Parts: sequence; structure tokens; C-alpha cells
Amino acid sequence: MTVAFNHTIVYATDKRRSAEFLANVLGLPEPQPVWSFMTVPLDHGVALDFATADRPISPQHYAFLVSEEDFDGIFARIQAEGIPYWADPGRSRPQQINHNDGGRGVYFADPDGHFLEAITRPYGSGAA
Repeated sequence: MTVAFNHTIVYATDKRRSAEFLANVLGLPEPQPVWSFMTVPLDHGVALDFATADRPISPQHYAFLVSEEDFDGIFARIQAEGIPYWADPGRSRPQQINHNDGGRGVYFADPDGHFLEAITRPYGSGAA
């Protein structure tokens, strides 16, 4: 049996703004319209399909596994844009990154409060 994750819908107050925010911070190509969505393609055929919500947004958490080199670019863009960031999901370590599992990680929020994370090592893959 083969099961692969393909896409999820991310609700936003402005689908274009949120999709462009994510693509910019992650250093990805410009989002593309697909049906009623603004789509941000990721590796392995996975996509985040942004949709404009017709009700209040319930913030979600999205984590992205990236290379060390890509992390450098992501972190530089976060800093250049003045986006607040944290080393932890509890937001108790502002303006810091973490070194969990021997890698690096950072948390930041998108325009609708979705809590985004970039990590260079999967959880449980190395030393704490």
C-alpha cells in the first residue's frame, strides 16, 4: 500500500497575501491560482492551497523541514522583514532560534496567526 500526503487547505483572511507571505519567507516560487485557491507547491508533490475564509480563522501549526542552507535564507528573510520569531512553540524565547536534535529551528506567525516553523532536523533525530 502507498499513502502520500498531497495537499491541505489553509484558510486565510486574504488567500493571496498569506500565500505570498509563505512563499516569500520560504524562498519559493510565486503562488499560482488553482481553481479558487492560491497554491504554494512544496517538495514531493505536496501543496498548501490557500482559501479565503468566510468565518474567523482558527490558527493552525505548519512545520517545514528544510536544509541548513535553506534555513539560512529563511532566517535572513525573517530578520530582514522584521517578522517576530521564537525558539519555542510557547513563545517564551523571543528573537532566538533553537538547536533541537543538533539542528536549528525557528517559529514565526503568518498574517492570520498560523504558527509556522522551519527546522533542519526532524524531531527525535539527534541529541536534544
